[in-house]
Amino acid sequence: MSDRSVSRRSILQLASSAAVAGLLPSEMLFASAISSNNLALVPGDARIGALKDLDGYFPFTPSKSVEAWNVRKEFLLRQLKVACGLWPMPERPPIEATVHGRVERDDYTVDRVYFESSPGLLVTGSLYLPKNASGKLPTILCPHGHWANGRFHDHGDSIKNEIASDGEKFEIGGRHPLQARCVQLARMGCMVFLYDMLGYADGSSFTQPLAHGFAKQRPALSSPETWGLFSAQSELRSWNALGLQTWNSVRTVDWLTSRPDCDPTRIGVTGASGGGTQTFILAALDERVTAAFPAVMVSTAMQGGCTCENASYLRVNTGNIEIAALIAPRPIAMSGADDWTVDIETKGLPELQKHYAMLGVPDNVHAKYFKYPHNYNQHSRMMMYNFFNRTLNLGFDEIVERDYVPLTIAGATVFDAEHPAPLKTEATEVALMHALDAAQQKQIAALAPHDAVSLKEFRRVVGGALEAMIGRTLPPAGSTYLEKSEEVSRNGFIEYKGVLTLRSHAEELPTVLLFPQNWNKQVVLWFDLQGKNRVFAADGQLNKQISRLVNAGFSVASPDLYLTGDFTDDHKPVSQMPVVKNPREFAGFTLGYNHPLFAQRVHDVLTSLSSAKYHEQNPSKVHVVGVHGAGVITAAACALAGNLVSSIAVDTEGFRFESITEIRDVNLLPGAVKYGDTPAILALCAPTKIAIAGETADSVGLMKSAYTASAVSAEFLAKSDDDSAIVDWLLKQA
Repeated sequence: MSDRSVSRRSILQLASSAAVAGLLPSEMLFASAISSNNLALVPGDARIGALKDLDGYFPFTPSKSVEAWNVRKEFLLRQLKVACGLWPMPERPPIEATVHGRVERDDYTVDRVYFESSPGLLVTGSLYLPKNASGKLPTILCPHGHWANGRFHDHGDSIKNEIASDGEKFEIGGRHPLQARCVQLARMGCMVFLYDMLGYADGSSFTQPLAHGFAKQRPALSSPETWGLFSAQSELRSWNALGLQTWNSVRTVDWLTSRPDCDPTRIGVTGASGGGTQTFILAALDERVTAAFPAVMVSTAMQGGCTCENASYLRVNTGNIEIAALIAPRPIAMSGADDWTVDIETKGLPELQKHYAMLGVPDNVHAKYFKYPHNYNQHSRMMMYNFFNRTLNLGFDEIVERDYVPLTIAGATVFDAEHPAPLKTEATEVALMHALDAAQQKQIAALAPHDAVSLKEFRRVVGGALEAMIGRTLPPAGSTYLEKSEEVSRNGFIEYKGVLTLRSHAEELPTVLLFPQNWNKQVVLWFDLQGKNRVFAADGQLNKQISRLVNAGFSVASPDLYLTGDFTDDHKPVSQMPVVKNPREFAGFTLGYNHPLFAQRVHDVLTSLSSAKYHEQNPSKVHVVGVHGAGVITAAACALAGNLVSSIAVDTEGFRFESITEIRDVNLLPGAVKYGDTPAILALCAPTKIAIAGETADSVGLMKSAYTASAVSAEFLAKSDDDSAIVDWLLKQA
């Protein structure tokens, strides 16, 4: 928008102020503003402006009842699983781990471990065991976070300052704090697995600069045929660094609980910083985790700055405090420091305490701030030891951390001459991603409906994914309001212009409404990415096809979808999706906090549907049309609206999400290819009557299967540039 453009909301606010001051009636000022040649009126939509990013504010409002929380929890868990590429959970065959190179210490041992979480995707780490232990052991996972060299981390000479500040007591433990917690927990009788994040230490499959430092898109690895991590293609398949690390964590629990020396009723997880992110994400998603201690990460402020801590959809309308709340009623404790977690005791903890109290376990949540820089120092570790002593029933009256002999890098390295490390090249990256995709596509393809039972499961999984990806369903009755700004009597109909508002979200859609004198009690919602003005011809009269509908008695409404029509200076749809002001070209930094533009336009269709369906005139039928770029958008909305739509007519123009190669493509909808692309969205519209242009029965076989399973037939229309075939079909539905 240009500097000369003003929002409708800003004009109304100015008008209201002027009216209060007695300067000018608000109606006169509003009319003056919209008639001025110096101002271009744009919607006062809350979506216009800066996007939310990882440095925003993320408070948590506890649910008012257990029942309300259970509804919210179900959706949040599904949203997280979709974000991590774990909806549905991939196949989990038994793990064959290689355990070798044991190092003996006075009262504990350390083994070197590696295994595949999926073919080609490796988990590597150090397994600490108490010496001479018997029976089933309490077991603790330790994802390490972004400390230099990860599992091999050495604070170096800075330990002197930490000892001087009383942050650490021992030079060895302070220099190797990751090893320190594993040693102490093993001495307390626990089996402890310290494992690598992607690319760190022995962490294989990807390099550390790629997994954690990715900044620039790679055109050579962005085509539908050859694509790698962080590309539009990987986004479309819901593969990202966070999800792959989380999958490694889930599979680590699988492996540990399969061991005969593991007590599966006592599973803990703890990590700091990026390891803290892995801690609360894993504990939220996997109920086998008994207790969690995420250090210096959970807060209402910065949510995680690494590519491995972000993913599309992950924190849309939520944040780390609420994700931590998903762990309830299981115990959680958190440490804070002089970083973004500095306010954890006053912002986050009180809300979590209220949440846990509502669930009947007020003593299961704790947090404490320690006045030290970002750390997992001796004070935080002592808090953690006591937390697990209590929650995992370790049975200690007193816990004293003492020094130890640390592992050298050579002593901790998993790979050696007998166990060679695999290559980490672009070729192996591409091969791994494509192998993951092939397994995923096989799993989704098996959901293709063929009868009523399989259709129900298809809707649960694929429809549940679409709901999470769009992030909204049909707004309830009474949630919309159409403010008319212009009313003109035409030949046989009344033309209204105005703004359709979704009150709960302060979203505004400039809309044209055509109301015939011989109204047949039916409404056609007409969506066109070129804008609402497409209902008119060049001479200002109705275009031929819209005129046919109005003459037949249909009321026709056509809104501008977000960033089309009146939303832009030239009234043309934007050519790129807006992104946050982060120089790193990773979609998750934007779409982890904001709905994709495609989803926002689906929201607008749903808003329009709610307005029509629940209008005081009580229409008998609501028909929905999507053309000229709005076809798949409209179908996605109808898939979520269920049987509230009487019929759907769309021109998909043969569009497939798989053709997208740019992360700023206006139609980028992460996960869309994974869940079946355009044919799956059309399939989810069953059993609503549907007519489709731009497709054949062979091109959308999945949709055909869903409609057959619903005992309803779909109609395929010949392509018509003037949309006459669609109007012909609609006239038959009257």
